[in-house]
Amino acid sequence: MNKTRKIDFAVGGQAVIEGVMMRSPGFITVAVRKNSGKIKVKDETFVGISGRVKLFALPFVRGVANLFEMMIVGTRMLNYSANESLDQEEEEPETAAQKLLTTVSFGFSIVFALGISLFLFKFVPLWITEYLSHTFTVLTEKYILFNLVDGIIKTTFFIVYIGLLGLAPSIKRVFEYHGAEHKSIYTYEKGLELTPENAAEQSRFHPRCGTSFILIVFMISIFIYTFVPRLETFYATFALRVLFLPLIAGVSYEFLKWSAKYHESPIIKMLIAPGLWFQRLTTKEPSKEQLEVALSALGKALELEKLQKSKQKIVDVT
Repeated sequence: MNKTRKIDFAVGGQAVIEGVMMRSPGFITVAVRKNSGKIKVKDETFVGISGRVKLFALPFVRGVANLFEMMIVGTRMLNYSANESLDQEEEEPETAAQKLLTTVSFGFSIVFALGISLFLFKFVPLWITEYLSHTFTVLTEKYILFNLVDGIIKTTFFIVYIGLLGLAPSIKRVFEYHGAEHKSIYTYEKGLELTPENAAEQSRFHPRCGTSFILIVFMISIFIYTFVPRLETFYATFALRVLFLPLIAGVSYEFLKWSAKYHESPIIKMLIAPGLWFQRLTTKEPSKEQLEVALSALGKALELEKLQKSKQKIVDVT
């Protein structure tokens, strides 16, 4: 019978195109299944900004820093995995002009994605709620109810959006790799041998999942916006709410970390249940081959951390 051991550090991850990215305290690894069937693993040293700048390690600040940082890293790894999964040949080293163009294009894609998200999950729900408040005056009189309706509309939009995305075969594959990521991390956290057989027995629903974080953001925003004044014009109210997003993200991140730590508590189980239910949309049961890819990325990250720790011991002794 396998015994559970205490893990040395937490590992997070993200599904990419035909693969999985893993992040440990000091490294990022990504494993991709190429058309040939071979698994290619890429690794790089990575110390987050919260580990380099004390300000960004503070509670409520670290969540915002981590969110933007992993958005950038995640997008970069998505591009890498897309190229690798298609077996594209490595290009010649970029010139300075090409690097600048790539950087500008990369930055534009992130800004565009943020803009679409703000419009679809912020602007439109608030506009609909504002419109409804003119018909149902109770929404104006009871501000908590106004924010509740706004939150319900946002959540509904997001669920429908994810549901529609999952209908595409390519996105369904990503959701399967998302399930493989969760199962492999659970295998590590339970102290089991990193094999596809052990991983297959684990749950694909994890309390630290990013999709749970999004749902937490929606719920916490309902509470925080109740204390944010409703301004005279719709656009002013919208702009003010956007300014409060970093605070909401910071609070949500701290709640996610806290709830993951105490996820065995009956009360916490009830609080995180909606996020775990929502993962039924964003994760699918992976195949053995997909589990092999996720475990390859995780195994490489753990190997690098162990090697780094050994080197540090040698340095300390000398």
